[in-house]
Amino acid sequence: MVANFPKVILISQLPLPYPKIGSWTTLYKNYLESNHQIDYIICEQPEKRFESVIYTLVENTLQAKIIRKWKKNRYIGYLDALESLLQSDQKYIIQIVDNYGIVKPLAEMLTLKGLRQNCYLQFCYHGFPPFHENFSGRWFFETIDEMVVLTHDSYKAHKNYYTILPTRFSVLHNGVDTTKFHPVTPVTKQLLKEEFGVANKKVFVWCAQDRPKKGLHIVLDAWKNVIEKRDDCVLWVIGTEPKETTEGVRYFGRIPNDELPKYLQAADCYLFSTLCHEGFGLSLIEALHCGNYCIASALGGVPEVLQYGKFGKLIESPHFVSEWEKAMLDFAENPGQSYAFDTALYTTENWNAGMNTIIASAQKKMAQ
Repeated sequence: MVANFPKVILISQLPLPYPKIGSWTTLYKNYLESNHQIDYIICEQPEKRFESVIYTLVENTLQAKIIRKWKKNRYIGYLDALESLLQSDQKYIIQIVDNYGIVKPLAEMLTLKGLRQNCYLQFCYHGFPPFHENFSGRWFFETIDEMVVLTHDSYKAHKNYYTILPTRFSVLHNGVDTTKFHPVTPVTKQLLKEEFGVANKKVFVWCAQDRPKKGLHIVLDAWKNVIEKRDDCVLWVIGTEPKETTEGVRYFGRIPNDELPKYLQAADCYLFSTLCHEGFGLSLIEALHCGNYCIASALGGVPEVLQYGKFGKLIESPHFVSEWEKAMLDFAENPGQSYAFDTALYTTENWNAGMNTIIASAQKKMAQ
C-alpha cells in the first residue's frame, strides 16, 4: 500500500543555502526560511543548513570524482543520495532546478527500481527559450510530469516551438524581499544622493556582470553621447570593474546583495540592457520595487515583467546604440514620468505562496 501524502525532494546542484549571489538560490533561501513544503534537500555540504528540512549530502571528494568518471555518470552521487531516501510505499514530488542533464539518468534509475510511478518530476526552468531541439527533445517532455517557467511568454515560446509538448506547465514569477527592496521618501532619497555626492544629478544605474550578453558596451556607447548633451546626469555601474575611464560613469564593482537597495533607492532610472532571452530579470524587479523608472530590452521574459511597457520603457531594438541614447535623453528631459508599478507584484510572499500552490496541486494529483 503506497502512502497517500507525497513527500517533496529538492535536488540542487548548488549547496543550499548558497553563500554567493544567485537568483534562484536566493528565492529558495527566502522560501526555506518561511512556510515551505519541502521535506528533503539533496546537495553538496553547505556552510550551514536550513533547520526545517532533512539533508542528504552528495560527496565531492577525490574518490567521488573518480567514481563519477569511472561510471561515466556525473550525477551518480545525486542518484545514490536520492535512492537512499526513496521507499516503495511512499510517493514523492522531485523538484529539479535548471538541471537538464540529470533528468534522463534519474528517470532511468527510477524505472529500474520500479519507483517511477511513485514519483512526480517537477522541472523548474529559469531561462526563457526552449532548451532542446524540437523532435530530438521530445523524450524530455515525455519524461517529466510538469514544467515550471517564469513567464507566460516562456510557455508560449515552448508551445509555439514544439510540435508535440506532452507535459503540464505552470508559471511562477520571480519575487524579491520587499522589506529590503522598497521605495524611500523624497527626503530620504535626497539624503542618499547627498551621501553619494550626486545631490543635483539624475542617476542612471546598470547592474550585472560585464559579459557581452548583458549589453554594458551598448549602454556605454550610448552614454558617451548622452553626457555630451546632459551634464546633470551620472551613470553608476554595479557588478563589474572599470575597463576605461568614461566621463560621468562611476564603477562600484561587486557589492553584497544586502547593500544593493540603497544604491537603487538613490538612483532614478535602471538600465536593463540584456542582449539575450533572459527568463525574468531579478535585478529588474529589485529596481522597480526601489522606485526606479526602468528602460529595458524587449527580449525574453522582460516585456511580460514590465507588462509590455506599463511599468517602464521597452527598447524594441536593443542592439541599436541610438535607441538607448534616445530613451536616456527622454528620461533626463522628463524624470518625473510615472510608470504605474504595482508594488504587490513580484514579491517573495507571492513566490512562496505560488510555490506552495504548485506543490500542493502536484501532491493532490499524486494522492489520487
